[in-house]
Amino acid sequence: MGGKRSLITKGLVLQDNTLKIPEAYTQPFCDFLTENPTVFHTVAYFETKLEKAGFTRLSERKTWNKDLVAGGKYFVSRNGSSLIAFIVGKSYESGNGLAMIAGHVDALTAKLKPVSNKKTSAGYIQLGVAPYAGALNSTWWDRDLGIGGRVLVKDSETGKITTKLVKLGWPIARIPTLAPHFGVGMNGQNNAETQAVPIIGLDNSDLYDTSTNEEFKNMTLGGEGAFTATQPPKLVRAIAGELSIQDYSSIINWELELYDTQPAQTGGLDKEFIFAGRIDDKLCSWSAMEALLASSASSDSEDSSIIKLVSVFDDEEIGSLLRQGARGNFLPSTVERIAESFSSNGSSSNILSQTYANSFLVSADVTHAVNPNFLGSYLEGHAPRLNVGLVVAADSNGHMTTDSVSTALLTRVAEKSNSKLQLFMIRNDSRSGGTVGPMLSSAMGVRAIDAGIPQLSMHSIRATTGSLDPGLGVKIFKGFLDHFETVDKEFE
Repeated sequence: MGGKRSLITKGLVLQDNTLKIPEAYTQPFCDFLTENPTVFHTVAYFETKLEKAGFTRLSERKTWNKDLVAGGKYFVSRNGSSLIAFIVGKSYESGNGLAMIAGHVDALTAKLKPVSNKKTSAGYIQLGVAPYAGALNSTWWDRDLGIGGRVLVKDSETGKITTKLVKLGWPIARIPTLAPHFGVGMNGQNNAETQAVPIIGLDNSDLYDTSTNEEFKNMTLGGEGAFTATQPPKLVRAIAGELSIQDYSSIINWELELYDTQPAQTGGLDKEFIFAGRIDDKLCSWSAMEALLASSASSDSEDSSIIKLVSVFDDEEIGSLLRQGARGNFLPSTVERIAESFSSNGSSSNILSQTYANSFLVSADVTHAVNPNFLGSYLEGHAPRLNVGLVVAADSNGHMTTDSVSTALLTRVAEKSNSKLQLFMIRNDSRSGGTVGPMLSSAMGVRAIDAGIPQLSMHSIRATTGSLDPGLGVKIFKGFLDHFETVDKEFE
């Protein structure tokens, strides 16, 4: 930018976890996306950052009553794929409210089936995968696909089972399209079970095998009955080698998925864009977590009497129905345990109801940026632009939590944090998506709004957002965490 400072960069500082100018968040966000391709890597990344910032890890399996103190910083994870982090104000009392931001860190992917080994087909080694949400759509074909996730390993001496994260450093799979010269080509609907099967290697041994036995024979690694005997041998060797595992039978299970290996990068003539995979919804979740870290490093929050909380969930793309999803009890039970720890009378419905009534939730999921080639698909006045600011999403049928009160409150937050808000609403003849907002706000009875960062090409394997948008998200999310306490008093 030129010598004149814009409203975007006005009054921001550059150091440690404190708030930075939006441009300073561009490359860190790109690195985050590239280095953390699975939900498990993402949560582990957040855990490491939080611990380095002085947050204390909590366990759901233990009591918190003696652990939580006013002024403390904490986080707790569930299933290794969802996480909640929070800061207790130094003046916090049980019954006071929470300023909460909720997003999700799962993304469209292809997960390995329980038995992922498949019979070699025409010399190709293939991998049995199943689509998670809307994956294996047309954008997944002819892409360089890597593999990663978590592996459960049993110690032969102690018998204990530990979880190890893994990702191979090169693309191992590809889903090849059929050339148009064959007539039908890729036109129309393609079968996700039979025509979207990734190839992961070659085996032409059948050309030289004189045996007439055509029965599918699997080379068992780890012995008969072992989990690894149900997986492609070459893949087992690759995963074991990456984790320095000698005994294949010690791998008792895994959750692996495919992902686009092309790095996240800036683009455009002035590098105004970020081109990347898995933007939905790691974009809002990363910005919200950075905002919490920035707020924790700010002296302005030392005398706070509320709790500042960021939660990132798994399973949003498939309905949030699992225990690590937003429909589970992870967030409500965490709030209840916090309220109980600071209550002189312990847990009570009175204290919990008071806490929820004093709280506010920002449901932060990406929303649709305007596409210049399809302007007719957008409502006039509801066409968000990149590199401008957070988008308030509205829906007349309750797919979003936004209402007039929550919009007015976030507008005041935006004013106090010198940020700009945009608006989005889907056309009457189009289908609206959903977020974690309605399920969380209805479960807890908290006031809430749906507001997210805009992106192009939602649910494509590669998407686009603005290069300033991660930083603009950090700015307004921090503004919400820092200013909610005072703004809320205007609405009593």
